Amino acid sequence: MTDSQLLLRYYHRIKEIILSKQSPVTGLLPASTAINKHGNYTDAWVRDNVYSILSVWGLSVAMKKNGTLDSYQFELEHSCINLMRGLLRSMMLQSDKVEKFKSSLALHDALHAKYDTSTGTIVVGDHEWGHLQLDATSLFMISLAQMIQSGLPIITNHDEVDFVQNLVYYIERAYRTPDYGIWERGEKSNIGYVELNASSLGMAKSALRALAGFNLLGKYGPPQTLIHVVPDNLAQAEITLSAMLPRESATKEIDSALLSIIGFPLLPSKTRLWQIGCNKLCGKNWGKYGYKRFYATDIKRFWKILPATFTTKKNLSSLRILNVNGHSSSPMS
Repeated sequence: MTDSQLLLRYYHRIKEIILSKQSPVTGLLPASTAINKHGNYTDAWVRDNVYSILSVWGLSVAMKKNGTLDSYQFELEHSCINLMRGLLRSMMLQSDKVEKFKSSLALHDALHAKYDTSTGTIVVGDHEWGHLQLDATSLFMISLAQMIQSGLPIITNHDEVDFVQNLVYYIERAYRTPDYGIWERGEKSNIGYVELNASSLGMAKSALRALAGFNLLGKYGPPQTLIHVVPDNLAQAEITLSAMLPRESATKEIDSALLSIIGFPLLPSKTRLWQIGCNKLCGKNWGKYGYKRFYATDIKRFWKILPATFTTKKNLSSLRILNVNGHSSSPMS
């Protein structure tokens, strides 16, 4: 089998599994097409969309290097552009929240973590989901820089450049901004308290490093489209992350979320902390069916929070939790 035939095989798989689900209007991908007793997962999560489109972009880069599949490469590249611009458009509709968050750091001022797949608008309220997920926003920014560097014209005007610059300000204080993290539920007790997460901080640090001095309009962009990053914030992120690793957070000793900053997509150099993290993950989180979310996670116990809301400690302290046996208990106990 030739390289071209192998690439075409991957193309047909990606077309069937991923691109067939892409919205022709917004370019977004649903997390799933399933609507069942566990919920409706047809919304477009930022993190899921970026990870999904990275495989499409990777194949387009391989086809570009191959040089004999230009029409397929063109289709894949524009699928990437449509999705990234779809996410950018959804975020720009919340530009007022980004402006507020820079000074308030309030949970309800955070960018939403998921959007309606067919319209790109919000699907849940500010207090109805753990929206503050700095790793997801940072992952989008890292991928944006990589795709533009490869030649994709994702950013097309100065307004979009200004918004991405605002996103830099949005994540630059990740070293002291607790968030809900990759599991969207905050600290280990799973009741909606935010905490500082190493995986989120690592993503934010990498996004800041990738965008520092980067021209969003590509090699032909004017100096006005360069992105600026405050060096002190980058240094603070580096210091804080080094102090936290190999822990994920105060309540989670080791977490599979760290795979995103010690492996793909960041692929850091193999330092001592990297080796310790790998050893701990393999030793403590590896289970019968793969990696557990985090060490000592209790998958068999299902919690139901009434009401399902992410608000303040005052509200959370009044909630009652039901376990599988129907007994209620306070989340603060």
